[in-house]
Amino acid sequence: MKRWIWEQEAYPHFTYDLNRLERLIQEVSLEQGYLIAMTQTMDSDNIAQRQLEALISEAISTSAIEGEILNRDSVKASIARKLGLSSIDSSKRDESTDYLIEILIDANTNYDQSLTLERLFGWHNALFPRGYSGLSKINVATFRGEEPMEVIGGAAGKEKTYYVAPPRSILEDEMERYLQWFNTTQPSLIKACIAHLWFVIIHPFDDGNGRIGRAITDLVLSKIEKSSISRLYSMSSAINNDRNGYYHALEKTTGYVHKESNHLDITQWCEWFLTTLHTALIDTKKKLNYIVQKTAFWDKYREYGLNPRQTKVLNKILDTGAENFQGSLSKKKYMTITDTASTTASRDITQLLEIGCIRQIEGTNGRNVRYEIVIEN
Repeated sequence: MKRWIWEQEAYPHFTYDLNRLERLIQEVSLEQGYLIAMTQTMDSDNIAQRQLEALISEAISTSAIEGEILNRDSVKASIARKLGLSSIDSSKRDESTDYLIEILIDANTNYDQSLTLERLFGWHNALFPRGYSGLSKINVATFRGEEPMEVIGGAAGKEKTYYVAPPRSILEDEMERYLQWFNTTQPSLIKACIAHLWFVIIHPFDDGNGRIGRAITDLVLSKIEKSSISRLYSMSSAINNDRNGYYHALEKTTGYVHKESNHLDITQWCEWFLTTLHTALIDTKKKLNYIVQKTAFWDKYREYGLNPRQTKVLNKILDTGAENFQGSLSKKKYMTITDTASTTASRDITQLLEIGCIRQIEGTNGRNVRYEIVIEN
């Protein structure tokens, strides 16, 4: 039985139900346009800060999906070095993180350049500069070896083969066909879906296929958006938050144990991909709204001479989003955040109430009194 998608006679002529995908495509496009409009009203410093945070999230998340945990300070330091951010200490960076950041920035900025084997091999070499994945020596900057490439999971003794990739003997032809399609197909959300899936189907490398596949996704999205917003959100962060969904969608699309017909139908994968992209965009819209609210708040209260403790507490609420600040603000929480005494906290809170930047929540009083920040819409 032809079990894998690449074994089907019509492969790689994927099919999908556009009627099922049309609403998602419209919703994603709407959010992309919304973010573009938002950035046109924001100052460059705020946009740069959000780009930094998104790049940090992308680097950490694309590695976390593969089980590799990166140090946030090292990631931030590597970005600082690459982007020339003098305000951030770049001494904590490490070589492997430096190279990963270079891949992400390349994918998000050089989107008009062709995708070639040389470029992909360069990305692969950057992921594994020492020629090892963990303790295992691997083929780097070239195709994987002759042994079968299998994706296996499950408990010891009960392992399950989730996927077997095309054999080494046909990888050159597979990649030539893939790159020809990629470089001659106009950018679109459907292309982003297919580009990611098809690369993972081919699985050309010993390791790093997922990370490179997600970088290719960024390349397509950056081309669509002319890179005006792509570095403001992290697709990998949204994927990492639904790893089970990610692997389930891949399994259901690339293997056909439970599928009776139309083996090249990738609608389910496209639905998951577009839904996840939509989630990433919505999350970023919320964060940009927090930035807009924070800017408007301090435009109003900057001249009141608030002390560093008050500023720290207010910024913590504004950065998190007032609706996400767990349990609202209390004197005890104020003391914890600022590491200050009860009397000082009471005096600070009283002043904030008098100024009008916080207010007592209706129905709370005495020892259970709570406060909320005043946000003007």
